[in-house]
Amino acid sequence: MVKKLTALTLAIFMTGVLSACGAGGANTNNTGTNANTGTDNATTGAAAEPAEADASKKVVIKYWYAFGEKIEEAKLHMVKEFNESQDKIEVVAEHQGNYDDLHAKVQAAFAAGDAPAVTDLEIASTGVFARSGMLEELTTYAERDKDQLQIDDFNPGLMGNAYVDGKLYGLPFMRSTPILYKNVTMLKDAGLDPAGPKTWDELEQYSRVLKEKGKVGMTVPIDIWFYEGLVAQSGGQMLSEDGKSAAFNSPEGVAPVEFWKKLSSEGLIKIPMGDEAGPTADKDWSNQLSAFKFASTAGVTGSLEIAKGNGFEMETSFMPSNVSYGVPTGGCQLVITSKSSDEEKQAAWEFLKWMTSKENTIYQHKHVGYLPTRLSAVESDELKAHFAEFPQFKVAVDQLEFARPRPMENAYPEVAKIIKEAIEKAILDPKVSPQDSLNQAAEKANKLLSK
Repeated sequence: MVKKLTALTLAIFMTGVLSACGAGGANTNNTGTNANTGTDNATTGAAAEPAEADASKKVVIKYWYAFGEKIEEAKLHMVKEFNESQDKIEVVAEHQGNYDDLHAKVQAAFAAGDAPAVTDLEIASTGVFARSGMLEELTTYAERDKDQLQIDDFNPGLMGNAYVDGKLYGLPFMRSTPILYKNVTMLKDAGLDPAGPKTWDELEQYSRVLKEKGKVGMTVPIDIWFYEGLVAQSGGQMLSEDGKSAAFNSPEGVAPVEFWKKLSSEGLIKIPMGDEAGPTADKDWSNQLSAFKFASTAGVTGSLEIAKGNGFEMETSFMPSNVSYGVPTGGCQLVITSKSSDEEKQAAWEFLKWMTSKENTIYQHKHVGYLPTRLSAVESDELKAHFAEFPQFKVAVDQLEFARPRPMENAYPEVAKIIKEAIEKAILDPKVSPQDSLNQAAEKANKLLSK
């Protein structure tokens, strides 16, 4: 018996999902209790040989996706190109909001027996959806079409969240990491090295100089994705190796909160709270009130346009290091839902291969800024020329050397919500120490993780 998400579970699960992973921040996901279902993901006829299709009738499948603007433009363009490239399959693409909205709608549609054949899936959600029996296992498909798929061509730094319990459930699609965005013009005007800070100490030094100029070094929301990066840079882990207990209350997990609290209390950085925290950080950077921001590589194209429109020079670099560099990955992969018919699954697989091809990887990277997921794309003459002209795009690719997958334990998204609240409490209340606040969060997290 495979466990299936209930509506109540998904409601809890979605409270931990941050919507910016695709457009400038991160997403995490959660489930608490699950209800049993009689479906078995191993009995869905995975990777059966394609049946002879009626040449006069196309197989129509639905593809649900998240986010709008340039991200939506890229997805719709690729869908249109796929539909025009052959006459056997018709993909109907439907926008479903952000990741929170999309995941909730997919779960509801799955329960009603009307799920899309293909959907975007934020990477940290893969474990929950796969273990709930909602996803088609793709290992046999990939082995059957190994020469065409060339799975080893996907960047190894992006494959950690594609597998659940050793089985393949998704193909990397629009993937991201957070990077540092810099207003180089503001740095030059302040007499600072336009290369920007390479370490936490340098970020503090830069921020002190900028404060004297009436600016702040950075406006940064308390985003679990960014926090994961700072923990990695400190040499820590979010969870224990077996995923059964918290590790974020270690010295390595406390260090980022202490750093943020110190800089915030001295007015060197600004930490907005609430639902508008992310947009506030973007606005402060766009309006040249702050010199730096952390944001997804998916925002490179849009940020270049903002910088040009507002008359300043923009560059990007790695997130500053502590004891080392470190960064989480984010974004989505493409998955196939398990209740589709065999005919729909075969059509969906053909669509997945198309959307994640070298050519489409190059296209979506140049159009939006998401990571080029294939090594052959990075090594192509087209992207080499693109990186030479716009080096801001290559930073995230190089930073993958220090990337690590996000936790995929079922309870993690709810744990992420607990961590976020603990960090907010520690920063807002001068009397609360980061260590004490994270210790309390760890106690709550351990109860969820040990179930």
